[in-house]
Amino acid sequence: MIPAATNREDQGLPKFTPSSVVWRDFYEGTDYPDGVALLMTFVAVIWTMSGYDAPFHLSEECSNANIASPRAIVITSGVGGIMGWFLQLVVAYTIVDIEAALESDLGQPYAAYLLQILPRKTTLAILALTIICAFSMGQGCMVAASRVTFAYSRDGCFGPLSKITKRVNRHTRTPVNAVWFNTIIGLAMTVLIFGGELAAGALFSIGAIAAFVTFTIPIFIRVFCVGNRFRPGPWSLGRASMPIGTAACAFVVLMLPILMLPSVTGNDLE
Repeated sequence: MIPAATNREDQGLPKFTPSSVVWRDFYEGTDYPDGVALLMTFVAVIWTMSGYDAPFHLSEECSNANIASPRAIVITSGVGGIMGWFLQLVVAYTIVDIEAALESDLGQPYAAYLLQILPRKTTLAILALTIICAFSMGQGCMVAASRVTFAYSRDGCFGPLSKITKRVNRHTRTPVNAVWFNTIIGLAMTVLIFGGELAAGALFSIGAIAAFVTFTIPIFIRVFCVGNRFRPGPWSLGRASMPIGTAACAFVVLMLPILMLPSVTGNDLE
């Protein structure tokens, strides 16, 4: 939609930024060396790539789960990665002024970017779709969190609180208490946004780090602890499993310190 509707040519600009600029110019958005700054560009990807856990939660409800679930994990992460990479390319080839988008009074760089290259009505339509997608993603996260909370509560992991969160509503036959438990926690964490950018940034960083580590633990166990004793199911990555798992663990080890770095250094930290 964005490449087709862009009005860059109406502004006296080429329809797309030249490839020489996209692939050679380096925008200095941080105080760190270029190598560290390049690694920091993965932060947004790590934070947003979270849809591949959906097959975990559906595995108990779907038929032929030992084939359908792992296949869905690979497809979900693969499609998400490819589409995300394509979106990044679209932004890189169409953005007019990076600094203006970041410093816009809107406080939303993505919205400011869209206003740079699209008519106002088209921008509002895309932003509306983005809000709907964000809401749907939030609901998906709530379903996943509630399911995990209910499962842990059945095992008594929350102590005395488990007696409340494991109850199933007799009318809906769903763990309503677990849903409300996660809703209250989510609302309490949302209040942190009133503490300023630092508090919100810390919250997002913690969430990204926790999710990153959680997804990597079973991969680490399979690669470095179980090794050849692992018995693959009817659908697996086969011989590619070990190298892919090793690369995934190495990437996590590399990126964990990057996720903890502030975007500024020196006196700007004050």
